[in-house]
Amino acid sequence: MSYTAKDYSNLLGMEGFSDNLLKNHFALYQGYVANTNKVLDALQLMFKEGKTATPEYAELKRRLGWEFNGMRLHELYFENLGAKKPINKESKLYKKIVEDFGSYENWEKDFKATGSMRGIGWVVLYQDSVSGKLMNFWINEHDAGHCAGCNPILIMDVFEHAFIFDYGLKKVDYIEAFFKNINWQNAETRIK
Repeated sequence: MSYTAKDYSNLLGMEGFSDNLLKNHFALYQGYVANTNKVLDALQLMFKEGKTATPEYAELKRRLGWEFNGMRLHELYFENLGAKKPINKESKLYKKIVEDFGSYENWEKDFKATGSMRGIGWVVLYQDSVSGKLMNFWINEHDAGHCAGCNPILIMDVFEHAFIFDYGLKKVDYIEAFFKNINWQNAETRIK
């Protein structure tokens, strides 16, 4: 099975994100899709050739996590952007945020603080599939730090490519633009 890059051109013209930034970000995402396919093809060939005990096979298996998660996290990120409406205070997601964080404002403050930390990576609002509890996590790399058994609800890319063209080193300004464009309905579809 081969993965196909999704079209997110509907996000062009989004407030707080230049078209140049978005087009570059889309190209980066398309590279993750292409590389996921290349790694999967190479692994399948090596498997057929009986080369599973080689260092090359092991390295490709490790690389697959980076490429696949880079692809999937970007899809989740782009899909939770593009709306200009605040969260619906009657929604299941809003009520769950209030239940688990005490208030929406507490959650937002923690999510933004997590995104403002020094470093590159992702901020993910996860839902623990065992307890149902919502938690904000910092994910340093695509392939490491994800919470086993947790479902990503809202994803924010905080690698420099997500903001540096438009905001330079002012990550906090990017985070404010991100919040103005969250598609809460799409994020809510991810809650269990």
